[in-house]
Amino acid sequence: MDGRPFWSGQLKISLVSFGIQLFPAVNSQAGISFHQIDRSTGQRVRHLNVINEDQPVENSEIVKGYELSKGKYLTIEPDEIAKLRIETKRVIEIRQFVDLDELAPALFEKPYFVLPDPKQSPEAFAVMRKAMEHAGKAALGEVAFGGCEHLLAIAVPPGKSLRGLMAYTLRYAEELRNAEDYFSAIANVEIDKKQLSMAGDLIGAYSGPFKLDVFQDDYEAALRALIEAKEKKMPLPLEEEAPRRPKVIGLMDALRESLHQARQPEERKRATAGPAGSGQKKGPVLVKASRRRRKAA
Repeated sequence: MDGRPFWSGQLKISLVSFGIQLFPAVNSQAGISFHQIDRSTGQRVRHLNVINEDQPVENSEIVKGYELSKGKYLTIEPDEIAKLRIETKRVIEIRQFVDLDELAPALFEKPYFVLPDPKQSPEAFAVMRKAMEHAGKAALGEVAFGGCEHLLAIAVPPGKSLRGLMAYTLRYAEELRNAEDYFSAIANVEIDKKQLSMAGDLIGAYSGPFKLDVFQDDYEAALRALIEAKEKKMPLPLEEEAPRRPKVIGLMDALRESLHQARQPEERKRATAGPAGSGQKKGPVLVKASRRRRKAA
């Protein structure tokens, strides 16, 4: 376990209260990061805090400002914000319990590991965790950190061997756009039963247990290959021509051909398998999907 907790305080459920610690579940240092470099000199470009376009300002002299009107600001000192009287800076009070599947995926932001405070007895943490596991419920509360208050969902992680809890910051309702404003423009299409049946078979052929480690960041891997090639003065692994557009075919033909390709690995298995009962599994298998595209931000 690395570092100090990101947040520590009390988790309160009615009259039950116990200490917890939050640790980030995401490694923000895992990806490649770049600096801005001047092409002609190779020196790093640094950004300065200035006023009147050229007068530098020390960090100690910078405060937050709320714009009352155009060009007129109300200044707020850092210690005034730090001393705000907000209970959720130290206490997460659980407001209600819900089924985890009631929370739409669009609500979720960042995950955190929740551990009991090592300075306190772990009994209350263990009891409430087990009760939440039996009930299949997630706890909803609010917590203040990072300069704002967050809606928080706390749930038991999948996996019997994990004795901690997971916390997820959630978006508030006003942060989400109304899906109906976008989806209402989609035409209502009559579904062909044969196409629907084949689409279902295609989904079944590509279905399998979720294994996160089989997916990788292809854009990150391409960047690393580019950096290594430039460092070693080798030919750069760049795309030389635009990818060819696939031949346009009808939906039924596309479904039929896709299903045929998905079943080919299993057909080859059956062709090379021994007599019945030799241990070979039957049915469709999960095959590697085509390389997905990632948006390069």
